[in-house]
Amino acid sequence: MTTQQTQDQQLRFPEGFAWGAATSAYQIEGAVSEDGRGRSIWDTFARLPGRVVNGENADVAVDHYHRYRDDVRLMARLGLGAYRFSVSWPRVQPDGAGAVNQRGLDFYRRLVDELLGQGIDPWVTLYHWDLPQALEDAGGWPARDTALRFADYAAAVHDALGDRVRNWSTVNEPWCAAFLGYASGEHAPGRREPARAVLAAHHLLLGHGLAMAAMRAQRAGSRIGGCVNLYAVSPLTRSAADLDAARRIDGLQNRLFLDALLRGEYPADVLADLGEAAEGLAEGLAETGDMGVISAPMDMLLINYYSRFTVSGAPGGAVSAAAAPTDTGSPWVGSEHVSFAGSGRPVTGMGWEIDHDGLREVLLRVAGDYPRIPLVVSENGAAFDDVADAGGFVRDPERRDYIEAHLRACHSAIGQGAPLVGYFAWSLLDNFEWAWGYGKRFGLVRVDYPTQRRVPKESALWYAETIRRGGLTGPAQ
Repeated sequence: MTTQQTQDQQLRFPEGFAWGAATSAYQIEGAVSEDGRGRSIWDTFARLPGRVVNGENADVAVDHYHRYRDDVRLMARLGLGAYRFSVSWPRVQPDGAGAVNQRGLDFYRRLVDELLGQGIDPWVTLYHWDLPQALEDAGGWPARDTALRFADYAAAVHDALGDRVRNWSTVNEPWCAAFLGYASGEHAPGRREPARAVLAAHHLLLGHGLAMAAMRAQRAGSRIGGCVNLYAVSPLTRSAADLDAARRIDGLQNRLFLDALLRGEYPADVLADLGEAAEGLAEGLAETGDMGVISAPMDMLLINYYSRFTVSGAPGGAVSAAAAPTDTGSPWVGSEHVSFAGSGRPVTGMGWEIDHDGLREVLLRVAGDYPRIPLVVSENGAAFDDVADAGGFVRDPERRDYIEAHLRACHSAIGQGAPLVGYFAWSLLDNFEWAWGYGKRFGLVRVDYPTQRRVPKESALWYAETIRRGGLTGPAQ
């Protein structure tokens, strides 16, 4: 065997490993007023002055609703074996409850059929932040009823697609939906109510558990999991203040959700940190049995990873622009005196530090500290300041290097025992990047927004070759 063959074998991923890319409905579909779709909280939020950069919205986005067949053919040309997309709740249930809008479901039926026809495995996410506005008007995620309505919606989608879709995730990144939506107000619906944000986090998790139960009651064979965004968290120094800051942020960002899903409890130290904001939650848990619902065994855990947090508890510590708590409107409820410090690593176009080894750390932590469960990296990618040539082609070695380094981290984690079964690059397409509008491009494929022309970037061509090989070349790191 040649040296190169040995290296290729060394960096090959397991047989059956899912190679994919991911998107979300509101960020790509457009067609917000077509075929009976209702309004979502993001339709409302994007029209509030100053909430989205340049006042942009996703009314058209990248027009995937009309261009999905071309987009699926593009996925096939890139060799994707799997595609993770989300279903728009207001497209299926315009008011978040009651009758199902069959025209909305028909779009996803067509999309699934197109994917299967091209040999691409559909991975469905049921909620990626586009809550129907009618449910927000009734209280939103801080209201327990929203979790019940989510289970009904999940059952309707699963009933329509479950005969052709095997892989499902329930709620995408409940930390963001709860704390950016209801504590800092940076995301829709834009509320700044810390105690309500804690209830929102609980009800998002409860919605996950109720949805899973409803889907399993309908049909056996579906693989269902929750999806969390995890960070490696490090103290700036070994001082007591910095170590405690790391504990607090790790608790609120990671353990609050992992412990609930995989151990059936909230960490006692996190509840103590939350103080008055968690009182209503603590009182309710004694009576509801919710934790048993939330922690029902999953078939897999989906993990979104982008960066590491380096934190300090010292007054006046350097604070990063990407994740800075403020005196009002901070997502870090119970951690108001923590600052986020730069550690000198290179950053992406979002200002997020690049730390591929943090992904290995996160995967091994989940594999080692919690009951064993198949893991999926369901989002990983980076925005950079892309520059297109005259033909629309983007040379993006930074994005290629970012993805390669994180795939090497995945390979290393597998070698050390992490049960990782798939990787999804974020994102397939440049798109509407929430409060950042269209200025931040995460896509493997460039979209020229005025013309909607799609051109695969250099990173997409590299990723396609990686998929074809089933792994990476060169020595393991």
